[in-house]
Amino acid sequence: MRRTPLTVTGAEKLRSELQQLKSVARPAVINAIAEARSHGDLSENAEYDAAKERQGFIEARIAEVEAKLAHAQIIDPALLDADGRCVFGATVELEDMDARQVISYQIVGEDEADLKQGKISISSPIARALIGKFAGDVVEVNTPGGPREYEILDVKYI
Repeated sequence: MRRTPLTVTGAEKLRSELQQLKSVARPAVINAIAEARSHGDLSENAEYDAAKERQGFIEARIAEVEAKLAHAQIIDPALLDADGRCVFGATVELEDMDARQVISYQIVGEDEADLKQGKISISSPIARALIGKFAGDVVEVNTPGGPREYEILDVKYI
């Protein structure tokens, strides 16, 4: 199976979520099922049905997170030596040539992407355009609003 890139921070967040699911959410839903069972007839027990459905979601998420961690290639951006090239984990400072606005993005895994925090997915159009480029290069990105040009001002590995 293909290895999925993940930053150290992203892996820590997934491990934390897994710990919470296993130690807090799973026992809570088991208690909720036991409580609902104590109310008698299960055929018309909405609390029981809701708790069982919640249990299914929790177990599915646990399996998903465990699979992601098992297939993750964890990359520490601070240890990268890419000679100034844009790579996974790099933080890239860009100038939007149309809006004359400076923005900064870190290229991360799909599960870590959060535009509000300046983290873009490795599979996003802008990240795909940036990969392999250097500071000073200009890239064109096809966006839903049309093509946009960005100049790479700086590439950092932090």
